[in-house]
Amino acid sequence: MSTEHLRGMGVALTTPFLENGDIDYHTLDMHLDYLIDGKADYIVALGTTAETPTLSADEKHELALHILDYVNHRCPVVIGVGGNSTRSVVKELTETPRMDEFDAILSVVPYYNKPTQEGMYRHFAEIAKASPIPVILYNIPGRTGVNMNTDTIIRLAKEFRGKIIGIKEASGNMQQAQEVITRRPEGFLVISGDDSLAHSMIRIGGDGVISVLGNAYPSQFVDMIHRSMEDETPEAAAKLHQQFSALYSLLFKDGNPSGIKCMLHILFPRYKEVLRLPLVPVTDETRRGLEKEKL
Repeated sequence: MSTEHLRGMGVALTTPFLENGDIDYHTLDMHLDYLIDGKADYIVALGTTAETPTLSADEKHELALHILDYVNHRCPVVIGVGGNSTRSVVKELTETPRMDEFDAILSVVPYYNKPTQEGMYRHFAEIAKASPIPVILYNIPGRTGVNMNTDTIIRLAKEFRGKIIGIKEASGNMQQAQEVITRRPEGFLVISGDDSLAHSMIRIGGDGVISVLGNAYPSQFVDMIHRSMEDETPEAAAKLHQQFSALYSLLFKDGNPSGIKCMLHILFPRYKEVLRLPLVPVTDETRRGLEKEKL
């Protein structure tokens, strides 16, 4: 199957909250329109940036279907479905209504229990067999405590070709990313999980980014990503990449999504800078930095 519709800039969608902590669906709809009008290539719902660990099962289900219905085929929608219990992930995939209406799932390497490479392989093999839609792996050792190595990624990509269609690579290891790009089967996506490394990963053969920054500046960041993917505009892409250099660090200085929620509030005051504990807003110093770097 073609994976072309999931190349470019995907946005790791935030979840706006009201002052009382409930999901702010009106602001969410405004934000979705802003991203789609800004030509984001696809939306990723219920990822880390969405504060998914703080949402109840009912909230996650309601939020996912609301996003799916509101987007209404205006762009692809990927949904985060992952965890550190294989049985629970498979149950969610097979028992959640309308799962087959999403374009793919993004599934993180199991966290906390730190499986071996064989354990990771078997975990994702079960997910691939059960999922009604394609699977994108998510490797982020800074959060999971363990790295999925190149051999395991390629083993899954080849044995479940057409079902496991890519990886969001957020290890920060460009050598590993290059090895995966070199050894991958045709059509397997290698997607940057780091905004700051997206330009570099694309230049070595990567397929785009699932972006946090894109929440705030979709049209500008998608322009940079698309130019990076075009061989004829490397200088223009590099220049655009540099204009975001300060934001790359500021947005993550006090954690994610604290930084991007602050930036969204600066740009759109109706977007409340509300997070669910244990996450808290950024410091005054970081806020001043973000205000200064506003494009």
